[in-house]
Amino acid sequence: MDNCCAIPERPVRFLIIGGGSAAFSAALKAADLGAEVTIVNSGLPIGGTCVNVGCVPSKTLIRAAESLHRAKNAPFAGIETSGRLADFPSVIAQKRALVEKLRQAKYVDVVSRVSTIRVLEGEASFVSPRVVAVNGEKIEADRILIATGAKPAVPPIPGLEEAGFLTSESLFELEELPESVVVIGGRYIALECAQMLARFGSRVTVLQRSPRILPTEEPDLTEALAGYLRDEGIEVVTGVAITRVGRDGSNVVVSARVDGEERAFTARQVLLATGRKANTEKLNLDAAGVKTDPRGFVEVDETLETSSPGIFAAGDVIGEPLFVYTAAYEGALAAENAVAGKNEMRDYTALPWVIFTDPQVAGVGLDLRAAREKGIDADSATLPLTEVPRALAARDTRGFIKLVRDRATDKLVGARILAPEGGELVMEVALAIRHGITRKEIASAFHPYLTLSEGIKLAAISFEKDPRNLSCCAS
Repeated sequence: MDNCCAIPERPVRFLIIGGGSAAFSAALKAADLGAEVTIVNSGLPIGGTCVNVGCVPSKTLIRAAESLHRAKNAPFAGIETSGRLADFPSVIAQKRALVEKLRQAKYVDVVSRVSTIRVLEGEASFVSPRVVAVNGEKIEADRILIATGAKPAVPPIPGLEEAGFLTSESLFELEELPESVVVIGGRYIALECAQMLARFGSRVTVLQRSPRILPTEEPDLTEALAGYLRDEGIEVVTGVAITRVGRDGSNVVVSARVDGEERAFTARQVLLATGRKANTEKLNLDAAGVKTDPRGFVEVDETLETSSPGIFAAGDVIGEPLFVYTAAYEGALAAENAVAGKNEMRDYTALPWVIFTDPQVAGVGLDLRAAREKGIDADSATLPLTEVPRALAARDTRGFIKLVRDRATDKLVGARILAPEGGELVMEVALAIRHGITRKEIASAFHPYLTLSEGIKLAAISFEKDPRNLSCCAS
């Protein structure tokens, strides 16, 4: 930082615009560093996307739908089960209670215990690089963090606004389950919501523009997942070019071209899941000299500083990766650099991620294609869950574990997992990548028999041996 941004001798006045994970992580870190912190929040309640309309409500409703699905589909001989959705508003009420509980316990109560943090409700707008207007008051700060998050992006489809649509935010507040839903989009939010709705009892159609769902992943994974979704009655249509959305009485009609043919998809509701857009349009960033990309995401360097010295940004407002845990990491890092004058760079080495479909999709590092594009002499080993004793015992062998290694060093460089609770498996691989643990060391490590984690060991072994030729306990 240059002299204009020198740290003052008095406590640093640190202003944070936003009230989600990045903002609160930054506030707590800055307070620990001795700063006087002001959080300015508007839009969503305190807690931001994750606790209010994202991670918490979606995952609890996904689990509720899964419970209903399991009750209807017992995989064991001689066992009869049944389940029905008796009271959808009660499911939503329980979700709402959890959201309110976590918002209070993990956000409101936490900052209320820190005397050097104050929270203001109001819309912030830059007056200059160091002054922000809020509720008619001008607040001057030494350092500023933009952490306003993102919201669902709405594509310019003719008739969409007039016909009406749901987003992942409004979906979780419905008091009545839609009889049928057309989901526009085929990435993680679209697929999680589609399966959840189908398991509750909606008739669901997924329309994806690309030739495959999850188009950035390799075909073996996406085709397998699409097959499992179709097995549950979800219609998955790819290669879709939507031309118009309209209404026919109480139904919404989505007109599209699919493989050169005109088709119409009719449902009671349309769910839009076509990406995210930064919440920056009301900040008057020009007055602060802060640059954004064409979608409104704030541009930052590797220290999370913007084009305007002394102004930082973190979380979803800066774009990918759009995860709550990376937002929290970025918020703390930005606070360190802003308040303590450090120059630490963000590091996403071995960043794990999970898509909460069933089976779950989990990944870390590079897939085989990306590894070879980077010039790595890579190979991969794929272990179907039919070779994992725990999956056989549970009567659920959907999916596989694929590990990718650098043949020169025998170190893992990535993994893709498609498995029930696959998100619980990915951390072992993430730690192996981060700490340089070799494939051989994983293969020789103890893994409890009849656990899913044993699948990681078996996948590591299968680079050299066919797992079908192993005795129990991978010996």
